[in-house]
Amino acid sequence: MRAVVYDALGQEPEVREVPEPECPAGAVVVAVRATGVCRSDWHAWRGHDPVTLPHVPGHEFAGEVVRIGEGVSRVAVGDRVTAPFVCGCGACEFCRNGDAQVCPDQYQPGFTGPGSFAEQVMVPAADTNVVRLPGEVGFVEAAALGCRFATAFRAVQAHGRVSQGQWLAVFGCGGVGLSAVMVGRALGARVVAVDVSAAALEQAATLGAEALVDAGDLATAVEQVREVTGGGVHVGIDAIGSPSVVAASVGSLRRRGRHVQVGLLLGEDAATALPMDRILAHELEVIGSHGMAAVDYPAMLDLVERGVLDPRALVARTIGLDEGGAALVAMDHPGPPGITVVTP
Repeated sequence: MRAVVYDALGQEPEVREVPEPECPAGAVVVAVRATGVCRSDWHAWRGHDPVTLPHVPGHEFAGEVVRIGEGVSRVAVGDRVTAPFVCGCGACEFCRNGDAQVCPDQYQPGFTGPGSFAEQVMVPAADTNVVRLPGEVGFVEAAALGCRFATAFRAVQAHGRVSQGQWLAVFGCGGVGLSAVMVGRALGARVVAVDVSAAALEQAATLGAEALVDAGDLATAVEQVREVTGGGVHVGIDAIGSPSVVAASVGSLRRRGRHVQVGLLLGEDAATALPMDRILAHELEVIGSHGMAAVDYPAMLDLVERGVLDPRALVARTIGLDEGGAALVAMDHPGPPGITVVTP
């Protein structure tokens, strides 16, 4: 099959012929019809997140099941499916409790093993991880759901716990940030979008952001967020992954507010200092959010199917597999807002 491959970190990826994935017991092989280009893939390509070389990136995908391993009972050949970027083992206490996103023995396509910048990808523990797509949800919008949208949905709904009329600040309006804006509005929140890009802020406004704040100076941005919201937001989200943005989000919270960390903090940034005096005195919550398990997808897909959420509106461009490597390299620099989807 054809796949995007890189042999060294930071090396220009290329499309080449590679063996089709094996299909072990409990697994399925999916013919990829669409796959998102995500900044997490860029982190791995740049060496911020370890992968085995040579490597096939890609973890946001949708397609059709073409092969089934022994013991799979809930999935059939021909099913239209997607899967979370974190695939649980299906057997541990966390998977049994519906928390596969924190499985100690998790498998991540595009990180742990070959990913979806390819014509086919393997999904392990299929009965735990595979999600059937409603007929009204196309492959392109389903690919947009895979990492950024599903992560934003759980971050805003389950961790942020936003309710009607509460304020939500989204710091960083890339794919996950714009998803958080859309989800927040759908759940009745009043959204403040914070970014350095005028184009990204404009896109956030089209998705329902009520207030737009330039993040060129984060200290000033925090003041503006607190002013426009009458004392601070109920929920702040770092959708980028930066120590300074974490501090800005925490600083923008009103008392008893909640900060949800979505953006990756890797390497030296992982040991980020937090203002614990403020967190204690104001009884703030700081919560990590690592994707969403397959068992939680139905609630999100129901909102998509009913038109309450429209992930297709986040897709800025679709490209072919031959352009996938260049799209990954382009993330070295700020790009236009929205999600790029590869259709192999």
